[in-house]
Amino acid sequence: MTVLKRLLLGGGVVLLGVGALAYAALWWRPINVNLYINKITLQFMLSSPELLTQIGAIDNTPLDFHSGRLASYTAEQDEKTRRLLRSALEGLDRYGPEGLEGQDLWSWKIAAWFFESLLRQAELDPFGYRVNQLTGVTIALPALLTDAHKIESAKSVERYLSRLSEFARVLREVTARVQRDREGGVRPPDFIIDKTLEGMRNFTAAEAPDNVLVSSLARRLEAAKRFGEATQYAYLARATERVRTEVIPAYDELIELFEAMRPESDHHAGIWRIPNGAAIYAAALEANTTTKLSADELHRIGLDEIARIQGEMDTILVSQGLSEGTVAERMQQLSEDPANLFSNDESGRSAMIAYAHALDAKLMESIGTYFNTLPPQPVEILRVPEYAEASSSTGYYRPPALDGSRPGRFYINQRDTAEIPRFALPTLMYHEASPGHHFQGALAQLIDGVPFLRTVPAFNAYVEGWALYSERLVAEDIGVYADDPLGDLGRLQMELFRATRLVVDTGLHAKRWSREQAVEYLGAQTGLPDGRVEREIDRYAVNPGQATGYKTGQLAILRMRERAERALGEEFNLRDFHDVLLLNGAMPLGVLDEIVDGWIQTQGSQQSR
Repeated sequence: MTVLKRLLLGGGVVLLGVGALAYAALWWRPINVNLYINKITLQFMLSSPELLTQIGAIDNTPLDFHSGRLASYTAEQDEKTRRLLRSALEGLDRYGPEGLEGQDLWSWKIAAWFFESLLRQAELDPFGYRVNQLTGVTIALPALLTDAHKIESAKSVERYLSRLSEFARVLREVTARVQRDREGGVRPPDFIIDKTLEGMRNFTAAEAPDNVLVSSLARRLEAAKRFGEATQYAYLARATERVRTEVIPAYDELIELFEAMRPESDHHAGIWRIPNGAAIYAAALEANTTTKLSADELHRIGLDEIARIQGEMDTILVSQGLSEGTVAERMQQLSEDPANLFSNDESGRSAMIAYAHALDAKLMESIGTYFNTLPPQPVEILRVPEYAEASSSTGYYRPPALDGSRPGRFYINQRDTAEIPRFALPTLMYHEASPGHHFQGALAQLIDGVPFLRTVPAFNAYVEGWALYSERLVAEDIGVYADDPLGDLGRLQMELFRATRLVVDTGLHAKRWSREQAVEYLGAQTGLPDGRVEREIDRYAVNPGQATGYKTGQLAILRMRERAERALGEEFNLRDFHDVLLLNGAMPLGVLDEIVDGWIQTQGSQQSR
C-alpha cells in the first residue's frame, strides 16, 4: 500500500489531485484515531517538500506538487508549526484514550507523546544552533539535492533547477534567523563556528561548474540515459549559472555572518551557555531517551556500564597477550598496528567497502534463524561524500524510499581509514545496515494497519537502541565473533563508546565540562583515534542529548528480552520477540514496554491451554 493510500483512504474515497490533497489535510474529518493521526501527519508532510522527497512518496507522479520547492524557514512558518501542534493535541483528546484498546490505544499514546515532545521543543526557539557543522540547511539540503532528488525526466530536471533557486532563498531566510538568534545572545561556541565555516568554505571552494550541485546533476543526467548531449549541456549550463549567481552568493552572506560572530563567541561547549539552555537540555534528554531519566541518573548509568564493559574487554585483551596499560592504551596499540588497518588511499577505501559487502553477505546467510521477517529492500554501501567528510560522523544510514526507487544506504566516512580499523568495521556495519538500522527502517515501511507516524524512525532511543541491541545480537546469539576475538573487542569498544557518551553528554551540558575535558575523558576511556574523538565531542556540543539514546534504548530492550525469557522459559521464541520489536513500528520506550508485556501475557496464556 502506498503512502498516500495509507494516509488518505477512508470511507471508500480515494482523494486525487493537489487540490484534493490540500482540502483533505485541512477539512477532512476522520472517523477514528488512526485516520486523525494520519490527517495531522499529512498536514506536516504537505508543509515539507523535503520530507516528501526523502520518503519518496509522490515524486514524479501526477500528484507531485512539491519537488520543485523547498519549505519556508521563516519565524512565521515556525509559529504555524506550533499552532498546528497545539491543535493536533487538542484534537487527539477527542479520540481517546478512553474507549480505545489494542493498536488504536498504542497509536494514541505514541502520537500524544510525539506531538507533546515536538511542541515542548518548538516553544524553546531557538532550540540550539540553527546552523552548525552537522545539522541545518547547509548540510541537509545539499544532501537532499544530490542524493534524494530523482532525475528521471525533463520535468524532474526543471524541478531540480527550481530547487537550486529555492536553496538560495532558504539560505537567505536562515541567515536572517541566525542574525536574530545572535541578537538574542545565541551564538555557537568558537570551535563550532570554526568547523561550520570550514564546511561552508569547502562547499563553495570549487568553481560553480565543479560544485557538487552541478557535478551530481551531470552524473544523474548521464545515468538517466534519456537526454542527448546538447540537452545535458544546456541543463548543466543553467544549473551552473544558478549556483554561481544565487547559491554561492547566499552562502557567502552566511559565511560573512559567521565570521562576524567568531570574535563575539566563547569556548564553552555546553548548551547551558545560551538563553534557556537548561530547559533546552531537559527537553532534549526527554525527547532523545523517551524517558524521564535525569542527567545525573544517565551519568551514573554511563559510569556503571563503562566499568562493566572495560572488564570484559580486559579479559579478551589479556587472552591476546596484551596485559600492560589501560584498556584504552591497549586498544590504541591494536588500532595502530598496520595489520589491522586499511591503507589510506583509493585501494584501501575500495577494500574497506568490499569487506563490508562480504560481512553483510555472510551475515544474511544465517540471519533467517533469528528473524521471521526480513526486509525485501536491498542496502547499498557507499562512501560519505567528500565535501561532507570533515565534519561527518564515522558512518550513517538512510532508509529506502517508500516507492522502492531508492534502496537503504549505509555511508562510511573514509576521510582517514585509520579511524575505522578492520576489527571495528563489522560492528559499524551491523549497527548501520543489517540487522541494525536497515532492518528497523526498512521493515517499518511494510507495516499496515497503523498510522504512518509509526512507520518512520521518529524516536531516537528506539531506533538507536535497536541498532545497539543488534550489535550484541550478532555477537552473542549469532556468534559472528566466535573465531574473531579482535572483532569482539571492536564490538565492545563501540559499546564502551556509547556508554561513555552518557557521561560526556551529561558532563558537557549539565555538569559544565569543557570541550577539552570531554575530549580527554572520551579518549582515555575508549582508545579511539584523536580526530574521531574530537568530532564526537563537537557533535554532542551541537546536538545535546542525542548521544544518550543509544545505551538507554539498548538497556531497555535487553531488560524487555530478559523479562520475556524469564516469564516464558523454553517457550520463548527470539524470532517472535523480534517481530514484536520491529513490526509494531517506532515508539517511545514506555509504550514498547507495555506492548512487550502484553505479548508476554498472550504467549503465557497460549502455553497454559
